[in-house]
Amino acid sequence: MVKNALFNSIFSGKKVFLTGHTGFKGSWLALWLTQMGAIVKGYSLAPNTSPSHWELLNLDIESIYADIRDRKTLEKELLSFQPDIVFHLAAQPLVRASYANPFETYETNVIGTMALYEACRKTDSIKAIISISTDKCYENKEWLWGYRENDILGGYDPYSSSKACAELMTSSYRRSFFNINEYGKTHNVLLATVRAGNVIGGGDWAPDRLIPDIMKAAAIGKSVHIRNPKATRPWQHVLEPLSGYLLLGQHLLNGEKSFADAWNFGPDYKSNQSVKDVSFYLKKEWDNIITEFNIGISEFHEATLLMLDCTKAKELLKWNPVWNNQVFSKTAEWYKEYYTNSKLLSLEQLDEYITDAKKCNSIWSN
Repeated sequence: MVKNALFNSIFSGKKVFLTGHTGFKGSWLALWLTQMGAIVKGYSLAPNTSPSHWELLNLDIESIYADIRDRKTLEKELLSFQPDIVFHLAAQPLVRASYANPFETYETNVIGTMALYEACRKTDSIKAIISISTDKCYENKEWLWGYRENDILGGYDPYSSSKACAELMTSSYRRSFFNINEYGKTHNVLLATVRAGNVIGGGDWAPDRLIPDIMKAAAIGKSVHIRNPKATRPWQHVLEPLSGYLLLGQHLLNGEKSFADAWNFGPDYKSNQSVKDVSFYLKKEWDNIITEFNIGISEFHEATLLMLDCTKAKELLKWNPVWNNQVFSKTAEWYKEYYTNSKLLSLEQLDEYITDAKKCNSIWSN
């Protein structure tokens, strides 16, 4: 399959600076970018899980293991690489870890992001920055409808709050230093943020996440205890928001100023499923999965309902999800093949996703 023709071939030969490339989403994005002929440089902490999707992929790209808060190293690596576009995924991404170490969470997610923007301001080659956020940046009122990009930001826990703070800081930088009215005059950078949540798929082994916990237990024939079975989330396969990020990157690299804004990327409403239903769908694909529900009071606050309104992305970017019905089967299939046959399905599933996108005439696939 000719992947470098995707997104109007915009990434073929482009230099892409990717922070957080050793993480779950970052490793999948690195795979997709390299398949499209991009020249990728990764900047991240070393993988902190074993197994690690990044290490299993064994991609041939320049990889720098360093902290996003290390301003001197970050600036040096950006200046030496002279990228066309930056995808910023480096973060402390775990809610429970944010309770254990709130200072590091805020410092990484807010100050680390600011350190990146400051380094970008000194790197003349950069034309676009896409900063990856989360659906948890919204002030969650447990509404029955999805949050839009202009809804109030907030966050109960330190992680969610830190991402809301990063969004506010980004908005300030967009107005102060990357103002679209000054684009082409005092600067040449378009800055956008993207918000997605409950992204699942093969290769995630982070602690205290539903899917990794279920799959790690299934691999050793043990049951997994689920504490909040009624919680409902908009589940989506990792490739779904990544297609949105890349499509947005295409518009920014083309100098389309109106796209330098905040964007939601989430599944259709029918993909909003309870944790209990998710475990049921996964068990249909892999009978090793055994779940037990321990309904009780969690030691930390947990939202019961959270959804995104993606009308803006659908109307203006013409982006739509591809795998609404396959999200759980593809995820379970990946882990089952890895644990039972030592087979890595990442490239195969990327090909399947692109093929399905072409079948439904996704704007970025043709």
